[in-house]
Amino acid sequence: MVSMTTGPASSSAPLERDARLINARDHKVRPGDIAVGVIIGRSTEFFDFFVYAIASVLVFPSLIFPYVDPLTGTLYSFAIFALAFVARPFGAMLFLWIDRKHGRGVKLTIAMFLLGGSTAAIAFLPGYDQAGHAAVLLLALFRLGQGFAQGGTWDGLPALLSLNAPPERRGWFAMIPQLGAPVGLLVAAAVFAYLLTTLNPQDFLEWGWRYPFFVAFVINVVALFARLRLITTPEFEKLYESRELQPSPVTALFREEWRVVLLGAFAPLASFALFHLVTVFPLSWVMLTTDESPVRFLVIEIVCAGIGIVAVMLSGLIADRVGRRTLLGLSAAAIGAYSGFAPQLLGQGPAGEWIYMILGFILLGLAFGQSSGVVNGSFSSKHRYTGAGTTATASWFIGAAFAPLAALFLASHFGLLSVGAYLLSGVVGTLAALGLNREWGRKAS
Repeated sequence: MVSMTTGPASSSAPLERDARLINARDHKVRPGDIAVGVIIGRSTEFFDFFVYAIASVLVFPSLIFPYVDPLTGTLYSFAIFALAFVARPFGAMLFLWIDRKHGRGVKLTIAMFLLGGSTAAIAFLPGYDQAGHAAVLLLALFRLGQGFAQGGTWDGLPALLSLNAPPERRGWFAMIPQLGAPVGLLVAAAVFAYLLTTLNPQDFLEWGWRYPFFVAFVINVVALFARLRLITTPEFEKLYESRELQPSPVTALFREEWRVVLLGAFAPLASFALFHLVTVFPLSWVMLTTDESPVRFLVIEIVCAGIGIVAVMLSGLIADRVGRRTLLGLSAAAIGAYSGFAPQLLGQGPAGEWIYMILGFILLGLAFGQSSGVVNGSFSSKHRYTGAGTTATASWFIGAAFAPLAALFLASHFGLLSVGAYLLSGVVGTLAALGLNREWGRKAS
């Protein structure tokens, strides 16, 4: 173990050193404590994510793009939605530099306040009627700010959780960070459903929709302190100094371990493509093609998010029995079968919508529950921290950034069957990555 007086500790900022002293009363980092910190952090990020996603369907097309038809307005809204994923890699590179120079506590503080500030700023967004095209530019700017900040929210806690996991329970511990997605969706959908139920449509569009963005900022602040309490503990610092969780230059990562990055980016594509096709796209399709109340479909999303939580937890139990890669491959094949018939169910009324969503969230929970960092164990210790964050950023960009936009465009021009073809492309990416991983592993042995 590297001495506490040498190595990266010398570059820690005074703020981080002071926080470490505060936490020095308890020198143990228990897996349960890490799990709580991981769930809080990821749930907060996904709550921000889904608050924007729901608003991009229910609010922005009429507030920001009233000069075009609803379909075009929603497509424009989804295009701005994708900007966060475009900005995220650039934010990741800058925040990795801040991490190396000033410590992860400083990096995380800046990133979380930028994320919360960008989210809260959306709450003050003027409509097109008040600001014209400036409203569009402001929304795009705030969305870029969210994405740029998300590039710095990687705190290494999921990697620390994995390092502390018993070998026979790695699948269970791997699914814990993934619980943040269904939890975030459940809370975000419940907040919007409550506002839509208690407010008339005019009040909701004028001011009601803004409240979830204020809530997101407050939750970000609370989550920041919960995460700082963990990442500044002595045990976490020891792992950091021993190069188990030390940030490394991205150029060195790609030069030395590009194969692992490539596999890590493509291995979860099936689940990442399905992610938006059961959370964001169906809400937009139902709102555009039916006269149903958005509250009814938000209730479906709330119920199915609960099913997703159970499915994610189940993925951990199954993975510990059959292996993470096996479960990821089998779930990808099941998603492939689902892509052949399920999208058409969205055009079959409420019963079809329920079937589409329930089956989709079961498959999403099983696949997404084990998709994060499935090849991260292949990184060397010096690149594990940077590699895990980099592959996650790349996976979201490739698999999820343009999924709502692509799905809505395809469905509106070529029918719902084309959405299944789009999803199938993600399945091919996952199966190809898993196959290459096995092949390269044999060559290396």
